[in-house]
Amino acid sequence: MLNFYILTLLFLSFASYFFGKKTIQRKTTVNHVPQHSRDTYHGFYLALYLLIPSAILILIWVMISPNIIHSLLEQKIQNTILIEDSSQIGVLRSQVISISEGIINSDNKDILSLVSYYNDISQLSINLILVVSSISSLFLFFYAYRKINTRFNARTKVENIIKNTMIVASLVAILTTIGIVLSLIIETIEFFKIIKVSDFLFGLQWSPQIALREDQVANEGLFGAIPLFLGTILITMCVAVPIGLLSAIYLSEYSNPRIRAIAKPMLEILAGIPTVVYGFFAALTVAPFLRDNGATLGLSLSSESALAAGIVMGIMIIPLISSLSDDVINAVPQSLREGSAALGSTQSETVKKVILPAALPGIVSAILLALSRAIGETMIVVMAAGVAANLTINPFESVTAVTVQIVVLLVGDQEFDSAKTLAAFALGFTLFIITLLLNILSIYIVRKYREQYD
Repeated sequence: MLNFYILTLLFLSFASYFFGKKTIQRKTTVNHVPQHSRDTYHGFYLALYLLIPSAILILIWVMISPNIIHSLLEQKIQNTILIEDSSQIGVLRSQVISISEGIINSDNKDILSLVSYYNDISQLSINLILVVSSISSLFLFFYAYRKINTRFNARTKVENIIKNTMIVASLVAILTTIGIVLSLIIETIEFFKIIKVSDFLFGLQWSPQIALREDQVANEGLFGAIPLFLGTILITMCVAVPIGLLSAIYLSEYSNPRIRAIAKPMLEILAGIPTVVYGFFAALTVAPFLRDNGATLGLSLSSESALAAGIVMGIMIIPLISSLSDDVINAVPQSLREGSAALGSTQSETVKKVILPAALPGIVSAILLALSRAIGETMIVVMAAGVAANLTINPFESVTAVTVQIVVLLVGDQEFDSAKTLAAFALGFTLFIITLLLNILSIYIVRKYREQYD
């Protein structure tokens, strides 16, 4: 019912736009007075006043109604079923919701009565929000309709609504970022209350297990993050930067327009391939090929290796480096090329000593953008490099990355306050700091060379 209401609301808003245009045209014809704003603004004014109230109310309802419904359901569970352990309430609540959604079945009469109660309050909640939002939209629609006249400043009203909407969207993005950072900081502090900072940052072993007995060792050296970050660096720094940069230089400076028109779209197609496909390609094609040919050459390659993951990771991020660097190189003023040629420089000397230094800020940004995507990649590493946290710089061995371990730590039923679970937040916060430092470095380089070439 809610989906039908939303579609109906969108249709009525679309119709209100044309109704508002016709209304102002009719009033202008009758009153013979010039309009202050165009017909389009009056149409948008009417449509927005119909749409926005319902949109705001439905958004608020989506955020708060589940908590209210779950709270009412838990109270009903306490009143209906005698429960000795309060922790069972959440389990029963999940069971009732699963039965209501048709995921599981049950013959227990008490459970079925709870399911009926849950369905009733859910439907009541939907009906209530539909009635309230409908009344609000109709009220503001008629309010906006009475405002429409030839001297009404509809343009300013519409632009203010759009501006305020953009401000709210920006605030949501900012507050979301602040919330993510604060959650990382708070949980990381809790982790470092259990594990020493030095053990985490400089430890050489990663085995996030929890002690089951007092005589077991679970803290000393088991949460050392060095193998994870070393594995991340080993995987992400293999092939992408030189190939992507050289291909960008060739396409922008040496290739003819016909080759460029074919090669650049083909490179950019790689950016649209899902990462899971790259993961399958690495696991089923690249890794066996490297293992078989390595054995022929007398090399011992693991079925899951950093080299296989790094090669496929490089293929994945080559389009980012190549396409962005190509655009940056083409943006270098032609006058710099002509001035270098006038001084007797060859084309290669012009590229090395003039074009690349001038385009360096954009190239650095492209490399860091690609590196950020590579650092955050999970599927390729899981399928091609594995999950073993080995301390090695040998690309032929199995390694893992930070993002993979974050997923591993948070999968399954875990105690949220245990060191094993909190380690995921510590890894995320450390990765966040590293990315922030890389961005600061790129901003410094961009500003330095921008001052030189502006």
